[in-house]
Amino acid sequence: MKKLLFLLCIAFALNTNAQTADKKWNIGIHAGVSQYNGDLGNDFYSTNMHAYGVGGISISRYLGEHFALDFISHKGRIGIDRPAPSGSFRSSFTSLLMNLRFNFFNSNETVNPYLFVGGGGILFDKNIDLGKDNIAKKMDFAAPAFGGGFNIKMGSVVTFNIQETFINSNSDSRDGNSISKGNDMYLFHTAGLTFNLGKKKDADKDGVSDRNDKCPNTPAGIVVDSKGCPLDRDKDGVADYLDACPDVAGLAAFQGCPDKDGDGIADKDDRCPDVAGTMALHGCPDKDGDGIADMDDRCPDIAGSKELKGCPDTDKDGVADMDDKCPGTKAGYKVDVNGCPLDNDKDGVVNEEDRCPNAAGPQSLKGCPDTDGDGVPDIDDRCPKVKGTIANKGCPEIAKEDVVRITRIASKIFFENNSDKLKVASLVQLDELAAILNRYEAANLTVEGHTDNVGKDDFNMTLSQKRTESVKKYLATKGISEVRLTATGFGETRPIADNKTSLGRAKNRRVELKTSY
Repeated sequence: MKKLLFLLCIAFALNTNAQTADKKWNIGIHAGVSQYNGDLGNDFYSTNMHAYGVGGISISRYLGEHFALDFISHKGRIGIDRPAPSGSFRSSFTSLLMNLRFNFFNSNETVNPYLFVGGGGILFDKNIDLGKDNIAKKMDFAAPAFGGGFNIKMGSVVTFNIQETFINSNSDSRDGNSISKGNDMYLFHTAGLTFNLGKKKDADKDGVSDRNDKCPNTPAGIVVDSKGCPLDRDKDGVADYLDACPDVAGLAAFQGCPDKDGDGIADKDDRCPDVAGTMALHGCPDKDGDGIADMDDRCPDIAGSKELKGCPDTDKDGVADMDDKCPGTKAGYKVDVNGCPLDNDKDGVVNEEDRCPNAAGPQSLKGCPDTDGDGVPDIDDRCPKVKGTIANKGCPEIAKEDVVRITRIASKIFFENNSDKLKVASLVQLDELAAILNRYEAANLTVEGHTDNVGKDDFNMTLSQKRTESVKKYLATKGISEVRLTATGFGETRPIADNKTSLGRAKNRRVELKTSY
């Protein structure tokens, strides 16, 4: 019994899977009852007779997917107990059989029925003695032994076994009676546990032996099928662990992903998976070749710019032609959302052509207003609130009587001899001049000084200049802006009379006043 337990411990230690070509050896333990059929009666499958116990140990050798060679030894008692006059017999025995077993299914099946046939010997005695005389007296031959049963896998280590063993003895005298012509037969009903021995070779550690592994180089940790190949759920030839689309059949070139439109871009990366496109546009087409995918292109049939979502802009104003209500806008003009040039003051003159873009005016004056209606825009009108003439920059003509008075005043401006100092009488005349100029606020005054030819030219030029400046300074003190006043001395360069006579020289010594706008 101790030896049997030792063998079972070895079986558990060495076994890792069912009996296969890699694990060819199997051992088992069995127990059950025996029945007899002979001259004293037939107990086969009888349930109302005495039961005699039997135990066994087996060793099996794998021969092929469906065949195995079994060595099994039984030890126990066999007999029959019948009322007189039939009689009874009971004997201890030890048997050793060698059987060829045929399995109906392969080793992967959970339940595997089988048949077997073989032969061996039966030694009838409580104590085994293999002496020469004892063998002849106590041993019968099993010729043949046959039967069947089935194995039930109980995990990766243990198999539950149920077996029926029929033994046809070559003797008819072990029961003490040789009435019939047939030999004695015995039937063992046994159940037990068997354990596989050996260690299969599995280089890639995927649980499938190298012998059966169709994919022997599978990386560690990858789930495999019964053939040792990585799982491929979509059956596209790309293993799940390498397949970026494991549930959809695809191409190896795209890591197992499909490319329905055949544009060279996997559907999972293709923005337009049903229409062939380009890599640059993530699989979308571009009919007009403007670099914008048709699905994003507002004008897919006409080349345009990215800024305008694929639409053209003929006048380059930043508004797509399809939205442009003013398609002929001149280059550089600023436009509104409709593509029309801006017109801040809404006067019909666009800003770029409007001299007064923030004040409404007529087109004839380039968009500028003319408050006094004199035809001179306010922006240019020196007198914007008084109607004037274009020649006078929008200011009115100086009245004839004032022109006469200014001329008269000019003739009454006198200076000290050889000096630029104004005579007192001249101041009254200049006061009147200042009053006139104040009535014509936009009018400018030019003061021109002249001399006769007496004296040096340089002196006369300087003297005439100083005298005009004296007039300018005085008018400034009367509130006339110096901006309106221009003082120019001409010396003796512009005579109006003959300097040879005293009367002519007197006429040449003069001041001239000229108004303008």
